[in-house]
Amino acid sequence: SRAIKTNQDLLPETPWIHIFYNDFWGTLLTHSGSHKSYRPLCTLSFRINHAVGGMDPWGYHLVNVLLHAAVTGLFTNFSRILFGDGYWTLIAGLLFASHPIHTEAVAGIVGRADIGACLFFLLSLMCYVKHCSTRGSSASTWGWILGAGLCAGCSMLWKEQGVTVLAISAVYDIFVFHRLKMHQIISALYKRKNLALFFSIGLLTSWGTALLGVRLYWMGNKPPSFSNSDNPAADSDSFLTRTLTFFYLPTKNLWLLLCPDTLSFDWSMDAVPLLKAVSDWRNLHTVAFYAGLLLLAYFSLKGSSNERECSGKTVMNGKQNANGHSCHPEMEYKTLEVKSSLASKEENGLKKHEIQKLQLPSTENIVILSLSLLIMPFVPATNLFFYVGFVIAERVLYVPSMGFCLLVTVGVRALYVKAQKRFLKNLVFCSTAALIVFYGLKTVVRNGDWQNEEMLYRSGIKVNPAKAWGNLGNVLKSQSKISEAESAYRNALYYRSNMADMLYNLGLLLQENSRFSEALHYYKLAIGSRPTLASAYLNTGIILMNQGKTEEARRTFLKCSEIPDENLKDPHAHKSSVTSCLYNLGKLFHEQGRYEEALTVYKEAIQKMPRQFAPQSLYNMMGEAYMRMSRLPEAEHWYVESLRSKSDHIPAHLTYGKLLALTGRKSEAEKYFMKAIQLDPTKGNCYMHYGMFQID
Repeated sequence: SRAIKTNQDLLPETPWIHIFYNDFWGTLLTHSGSHKSYRPLCTLSFRINHAVGGMDPWGYHLVNVLLHAAVTGLFTNFSRILFGDGYWTLIAGLLFASHPIHTEAVAGIVGRADIGACLFFLLSLMCYVKHCSTRGSSASTWGWILGAGLCAGCSMLWKEQGVTVLAISAVYDIFVFHRLKMHQIISALYKRKNLALFFSIGLLTSWGTALLGVRLYWMGNKPPSFSNSDNPAADSDSFLTRTLTFFYLPTKNLWLLLCPDTLSFDWSMDAVPLLKAVSDWRNLHTVAFYAGLLLLAYFSLKGSSNERECSGKTVMNGKQNANGHSCHPEMEYKTLEVKSSLASKEENGLKKHEIQKLQLPSTENIVILSLSLLIMPFVPATNLFFYVGFVIAERVLYVPSMGFCLLVTVGVRALYVKAQKRFLKNLVFCSTAALIVFYGLKTVVRNGDWQNEEMLYRSGIKVNPAKAWGNLGNVLKSQSKISEAESAYRNALYYRSNMADMLYNLGLLLQENSRFSEALHYYKLAIGSRPTLASAYLNTGIILMNQGKTEEARRTFLKCSEIPDENLKDPHAHKSSVTSCLYNLGKLFHEQGRYEEALTVYKEAIQKMPRQFAPQSLYNMMGEAYMRMSRLPEAEHWYVESLRSKSDHIPAHLTYGKLLALTGRKSEAEKYFMKAIQLDPTKGNCYMHYGMFQID
């Protein structure tokens, strides 16, 4: 809702330049309550969607699907660089295309930020690959690195993690293109022939530093702040709890990639219980995960064994494979199937960079790149440098899943090559095909959950019952299933009793069903849980005013009007509630005949009124107050303003008609009375005012 439905940056009357000053949710980026999610290119795509199709969701979903198709194509093309033409590239592409973890990013509209970032991530990486292959032999190489830098900047403007492509590019250059081992990097610094390599790495580092510096400056040099329910571990006072939980979360994320059996639209609150002691058995998962990760990285960086793979054929100690192609153990790369050796190609005048195009990286090189692609884009979500506003978010795994798919593919290839019997080779292939099919089926099933809000929230009950039941209550209420909605809200509060939003929503439901005493009780609980919840003050004041408790209502409205919007997640909604409080306070003064005080409050409301607030009723009441004070020109001005802001506002037609009749403009007055009747022929109040006009 906040990213699209109520985001003022999508509206044509809002200057498009505002997109570059506001966060993803339409809040000023430097505001203390801003989420600091700076994704202007994604918001711009939403604005284009809105300009073309308004709020029709079909167009938004179409763009997401097309973007995912484009990303899948680019990823498959990149896989060809690592695996060559053949089954392995196809397997990598199919794994990425079908992985269920992508469902949230593709089926959920706001997930477009991750897909768009991934698109430009891959474009940047492909540009850098071209730069590497043309470096030192073509002037176009600088155009390619410029393109890599620009695409990296665009990726970051889709979503923050996009900037990590610069680090991935450096890993590709060092470990894949130049095939350096860890122990060779230091000695390579002193070799003149590697000057171009380190110059390119320097450019990547400088550009990345500049992008991050500008990004930090643009958001006001302050990190975002989140509620304890968004990220409970970050709010924990225990250093041990924070450490154990933050170390465990990457393990949980990897499990979601490996076995996406249980997926949820929301993993906040208590969806992942905190690890509060070393004795928690989940710490074994953490140890196993990091041990496996370190061992895999160590053996990949250390170097390769004497056994080599050559285009999917096993080659031992320099012997030829079945196709007669030579593959020597001292080589640090694998070769494509070519009709002559590299030496003969050099003799025939092929340049070094042209020969390198025919070479495929070794398994160890691909593992290093895959691990980097899995880990580095995920680092911003680890709470390592700053706290994030979620525990787990499936959409965040969209970019890292590329590394996972490459790891699975290279692992399957290694098993296939080592298998000696045809039966075992077929088993490897069939198992991989089954995995792709299972992933695809799970994606289809999960898309069914995203078909509508009710199904989505019901699917999340077992993971995050408090949030799922609360959201489900909102859906059921919109369907007029009042008793079911009330039960859903109470279920949510059973799991988490201090949720201010749920307490407020339950109070609102009770108020709308004339259960005012119960509603007041829940509004007070909501205020106790979150003292800055202006909407709870507003509805409390309205109930008190209707019950004749005017002094209590006045104090409630005044208290609401004094709540600042600092550090609030949605300052626009808060300002709307404060404006409504002032409007109702003015009405209270108006009913007591205190018109001057009413006007003062109305003027304050106009000053605090946000852009999205509908002001017609406020303007009309301003006119009413001036009318009672016999200041007719001012009254006419505000009646006209009310009708200008909403041309079908019936109360303004009636009040303006009365003013016109009072000033002798009877024919004009009759038009406004008749217009009010046309707007709502069933409204008896319109006929009453018109009848009184006719009597006069």
